[in-house]
Amino acid sequence: MKRLEKFGPELPVIVGGKRASGIQDKAKNWRNAETCQNPHEKTMKTETCKDLYVQYGCGASAPDGWLNFDASPTLRLQRLPLIGNFVRHDKISFPKAVRFGDIRDGLPVADQSCAGAYASHVLEHLALADFEKALHETFRILRPGGVFRLIVPDLAFYCSRYLAELDSGDEDACSRFMRTTHLGKERRSRGIVASWLESLTNSKHMWMWDKVGLCAALKRHGFTDIRSASFGDSADLAFAAVEDPGRFANACAIECKRPLH
Repeated sequence: MKRLEKFGPELPVIVGGKRASGIQDKAKNWRNAETCQNPHEKTMKTETCKDLYVQYGCGASAPDGWLNFDASPTLRLQRLPLIGNFVRHDKISFPKAVRFGDIRDGLPVADQSCAGAYASHVLEHLALADFEKALHETFRILRPGGVFRLIVPDLAFYCSRYLAELDSGDEDACSRFMRTTHLGKERRSRGIVASWLESLTNSKHMWMWDKVGLCAALKRHGFTDIRSASFGDSADLAFAAVEDPGRFANACAIECKRPLH
């Protein structure tokens, strides 16, 4: 595996990628203005950009103008010569713009270099101690005034719905809660192949959050201007390139900043 260089204020941008529409007119305008993108260029090219934006736990989302990291073992395998093209798990094929990087171990990004960071449905997959590491690392890479937007499933929503269903006499309320929160496991993997395939994913939720707990954790790590967020409400147009309205459903979305001083 090739070692990643450490990115600072100048960001390598992969030109010519595709991104599904949403409020993507804003994203297109931002990319053309801020990421030095040549819309007529069809080959991969490194460009120098004004601001650095990092998304971690990106999955298959790798928009232009963002440095996109994922820690999936499947990504590592897909980057191997020869056999990589044949490796698929849950039909996921990572775009070439996705780089391997684990927020728990630290990303190859310079201190205080990022204008923005984004994590969508990532932090709930981390153990509590690793969650704390992730917030510390996010704070480290953000420059003063840098924006962090994050989304996690809202534990309060699922608990409230479970209790309402339980009070109504719904016999399946408990099982539905365990399935929809991804906290339970219906079957244990058996055999070497099945266990290996399971190791390629991190679909289970390890520590879930509500708004009160999440805001308190962000405050402990030094973040300020903490507020609830909704799809497309960021003053920074760069986030239009990474956000998906479906990810905000039944979720706790927060925007916060690294303080200026």
